[in-house]
Amino acid sequence: MRVEELRRAALAIFNAAVRAVDPGEAIHRHLEMEGSRLRLGDETVDLATVGEVVVVGCGKAAAPMAVAVEEILGDRIARGTVVTKYGHVQPTRLVRVHEAGHPIPDDAGIAGAHAVLDHVRGLGANDLVLALISGGGSALTPAPVAGVTLAEKQALTETLLACGADIREMNTLRKHISRFKGGQLARAAQPALVITLTLSDIVGDPPDAIASGPTVPDPTTYGDALSILDRYGMREKIPGSIRAHLEAGARGEIRETPKPGDPLFARVSNLIVGSNIQALEAARAKAHG
Repeated sequence: MRVEELRRAALAIFNAAVRAVDPGEAIHRHLEMEGSRLRLGDETVDLATVGEVVVVGCGKAAAPMAVAVEEILGDRIARGTVVTKYGHVQPTRLVRVHEAGHPIPDDAGIAGAHAVLDHVRGLGANDLVLALISGGGSALTPAPVAGVTLAEKQALTETLLACGADIREMNTLRKHISRFKGGQLARAAQPALVITLTLSDIVGDPPDAIASGPTVPDPTTYGDALSILDRYGMREKIPGSIRAHLEAGARGEIRETPKPGDPLFARVSNLIVGSNIQALEAARAKAHG
C-alpha cells in the first residue's frame, strides 16, 4: 500500500473515532422521535402523557448537545439552560446557553447553576427533565453550600490542582461542598422523570465521576473527602469554612449527598451516549472494514 493510501486510511479511521463521540451525532444516535414517543436508548417515553419537557445541562459539550436535542424535540421543549465554557456557545432557539469559567469556577458559573436548579424545582410527576452532561460540568456549575464563598471554592480547586489530586478525588470534595453535584440536581428535580444523556471524558465511564454526577447516586462520603485532604496533607491548608463543613458532615450534622438505593433515583435514568471506548470501537470497525 502506498504512503498516500496509508495516510487516507489512517485519516478515515481517525475521523470515524471522532464522529463516534461528536456531541451532536451522539445525541442523534440515542435520541429519536417516533410519533409522540421519544426513544432514549432502550427507554421510551410517550410525550403525549408528559407535561413540561425541560432541558438542562452542563459541560464543555453542552451547547452542541442542546442543539441536537432541539433538532429532535423542537417546540416540545418548554424551556431550558445549559452551562458551558467561555467560547463554546452555539446558536439555540429554546435552550439558553450560559457561559462560565473552567477549570476555575466563577460568578457566571454560580448564576448558571442557579438557573439550572430553578428550571427543575417545582416540577410535577408528569414532567420530564432531559439533563445533558459532559466533561467540565463540575467546574462550570459551582453552587457552594451555605457558609462557603466562591473565592474559597476557587482556592480549594487551585490547591487540588497544585497537589496533583486526580479527577475523582477532586470531584469527591466538590460534591460535598455543593448543592448541585453528587445527585443533588436529581434531588432538586423530584418528583419529575429525569433522563440524563452523558458524554464521558473519564476512563471507565463512571457516571458518578463525570461532571461530579449531578443526577447520579454518590457513593462517596464526607469522610472520604476528609481522607483525601489528609492524604495530601491539605486539611489545614484549605479555607476554614470548607474544613468546618466537611467535618460537620462527617459527624452526621449535615445531610449527605443521595446514595445508591435512595428512592429518589427510581425515576432517574443515566445513559452514556459517547465515550473513549465507543471512539476506539468505531476506529476498530473502520480499520477492519
